[in-house]
Amino acid sequence: MGSSKEYLQFILEQLAGLDGISYSPMMGEYIIYYRDKIVGGIYDDRFLVKPVPSAIRRFLAATYELPYEGGKEMLLVEEVDDKEFLKSLIVEMYEELPVPKNKRKR
Repeated sequence: MGSSKEYLQFILEQLAGLDGISYSPMMGEYIIYYRDKIVGGIYDDRFLVKPVPSAIRRFLAATYELPYEGGKEMLLVEEVDDKEFLKSLIVEMYEELPVPKNKRKR
């Protein structure tokens, strides 16, 4: 199905104020980065984040969902209307996120 640009813009507005938020489109969906690390993404108009320990602790009842068929389970963020919750979630997750792999030059 793919995600709408409107939903992407909504999430980016919710995260406004955090330096280093960026995104890249990927096959109709959007990967979300914070300071060059992948935090999660927008899949079928759902905001999903990587299930790192700090993120899991933030949810009373964590809901795991697949971003796409064959993908790894991620946490569904239902509190997308709460700007402060979203921003603090992303900041807390940062240290636990994997360091991006260097792309090999051809």
